[in-house]
Amino acid sequence: MDVKSLFASQQYAASKPATEPKETKQTEISESFTNTFKDLSTTLAESENIAKAAMAGDADPHALVQALAQTELAVEAAVNVRNKVVEAYQEILRMPV
Repeated sequence: MDVKSLFASQQYAASKPATEPKETKQTEISESFTNTFKDLSTTLAESENIAKAAMAGDADPHALVQALAQTELAVEAAVNVRNKVVEAYQEILRMPV
């Protein structure tokens, strides 16, 4: 074995751990998205229950308006996140290979 190839293989082995992805970052991001979408789902379900109660005459109109405002904000936030993801994906597609 040549000394240069031995040195190259040692350098490669030393630099390999630096290029491996960090799994902790991935799980933190996925947990964050999971929690966000669970909160969105909970907000939508609570608003739906309040709207049903208002139609039956069991809920306060003020509670209905508040629930609808929360739902509107949650949906707008979800749409904005979706738009940013689509925009980022389109930007990646425009990159030259």
